[in-house]
Amino acid sequence: MQMLQSLEANQMLLAGIVLVVAFVVWWVWGRSRPKPQKRDYTDVLSEGAEKAARNTALIDAPSAAALVTPPPGVGTLAGVGELVAAAASEEVLDSALATAPADESDDLGRIKGIGPKLKALLTSLGVTSYAQIAAWSEEDIARIDAQLGTFAGRAKRDNWVEQARLLASGDTAAYEAKFGKV
Repeated sequence: MQMLQSLEANQMLLAGIVLVVAFVVWWVWGRSRPKPQKRDYTDVLSEGAEKAARNTALIDAPSAAALVTPPPGVGTLAGVGELVAAAASEEVLDSALATAPADESDDLGRIKGIGPKLKALLTSLGVTSYAQIAAWSEEDIARIDAQLGTFAGRAKRDNWVEQARLLASGDTAAYEAKFGKV
């Protein structure tokens, strides 16, 4: 009974103590947790107009299926299997070999930055000689770059045009002085 009278008499003091304890707990608990770090979210538009233009070129570039014309005897709505079978036929292979220049192809793998996969990709795009790469303008580089997929940007970064000019001219000494051993 006396305790109840004591609590009633010091009710304001007790409420103040509870508020102070609650504030201290809140302050300690809030300081002990690590604050979430702010993330930088970047996308194509925040990286600059150059990358946005490259992505637009990738989107606008025709797909490989659009570039393939079906051989005679295969319908225009043929499945992939029919197209592959027709492409593997001897008539198609013979006509493709007859149109490909035999003496103008160079070993593109000698250019630093062009490995077997890139070499095959460039050959499929019709790039087979140093002279072709040496003659590329900025527009040509952008056009080819848009078709290189995961290898996009390599032509400029690895300086293919200058390497091809030196290799096409046969100046291996200048090539090795600037780019290393052939």
